[in-house]
Amino acid sequence: MRKNSNKGFTLIELMIVVVIVGILAAIAYPSYQEYVRRSRRAEAQSLLNDGAARQERYRAQNGKYASPGEERKLKLAGSDYYDFSIVSASGGQSYTLKAKRKGPQANDPRCGDFELDHAGIKKMSAGTPGSVDDCWR
Repeated sequence: MRKNSNKGFTLIELMIVVVIVGILAAIAYPSYQEYVRRSRRAEAQSLLNDGAARQERYRAQNGKYASPGEERKLKLAGSDYYDFSIVSASGGQSYTLKAKRKGPQANDPRCGDFELDHAGIKKMSAGTPGSVDDCWR
């Protein structure tokens, strides 16, 4: 009596494994991308809050808020995914900080550019996707 001594996988078994791995990757990759986008949004929001704290400190020292073009005075932190700027100021009595998407984050289909004003009001820039409730978490 002769025993079959072939060891290993058949082509069908290997193809089944490839299909299963492909299905899992097709499900997992979009979830991973959304997780990465969410973490970048959280970073932008944190940096906007830091910028607001720096504006308050600047006002306490100078009697007015920093105006557009004076970002260097605030030493706003940078990011690879957002550009930060002061977009409006009313005689140094108010301000709006903006985080504008750039790089891979510019393709974020869910949330757009963030804004934070002197009163702590959180906004989304006009014409960008998403709502304040969905994106400012």
